[in-house]
Amino acid sequence: MDQHPLIVANWKMNKTIADAVLDFEMIKNGLENIDDIKAVICPSYVWLAPLAEIAKTHSVRQLALGAQNVSNEEKGAFTGEVSAQMLKNLVEYCIVGHSEQVAHFGESPEQTRAKVNLLLKNQITPIACVGENVKSDNSIFEVINIAKQILKDLAAPQRRAVILCYEPVWAISSNPNAQPATGGYAGKVARALSKEFPATKILYGGSVDSKNIREFTVQDSIGGALVGSASLDPKEFLEILRNA
Repeated sequence: MDQHPLIVANWKMNKTIADAVLDFEMIKNGLENIDDIKAVICPSYVWLAPLAEIAKTHSVRQLALGAQNVSNEEKGAFTGEVSAQMLKNLVEYCIVGHSEQVAHFGESPEQTRAKVNLLLKNQITPIACVGENVKSDNSIFEVINIAKQILKDLAAPQRRAVILCYEPVWAISSNPNAQPATGGYAGKVARALSKEFPATKILYGGSVDSKNIREFTVQDSIGGALVGSASLDPKEFLEILRNA
């Protein structure tokens, strides 16, 4: 497992093509002076192809592209969907099971599992999000149970090829009742996931920014972060990378 921190920028449904290109170039140039880290930019589907072209020109080894989602179907009459095979030559990573997909579109662990399998089949690294809506005494059990459902029936080598992201919904800033998670608590959950799924890289995703990133990455069980709104500002994202 790569020991370098993996920091994933989830741009969600934001940025024009001009903004996406400008910000991607700025991050690419800034990364040339930051060692021992891997950054993944996940823009909207429509900006993947132009950014992939930029990435090929004067490529920076620490920078990769990722998708924000993928269909749980291989191909066929699924209007509006994008398959893993379509993404194969554009991205190295893909987010699946994100809390917004679960909340807004009802994605189930079974659907996330299907996505994981298709991504692995197409040599794309899945970043599978797992988390609970409300913090409770059963939180760790709940998170592990979701992860088990997603990784069910995968052989050990395949499990190790999946990245898990602990994403507590109660700690995300877009949640009106958000309560920031501490690095200690996130580390505790990540250790439990690591114990259950040895050699699997664990990220943390929950209102990460340049001020608190170290609180999470100093935890020996946390191998990086999934960054939402703070990743939209390229200067802030580069600061996150430096501090990580």
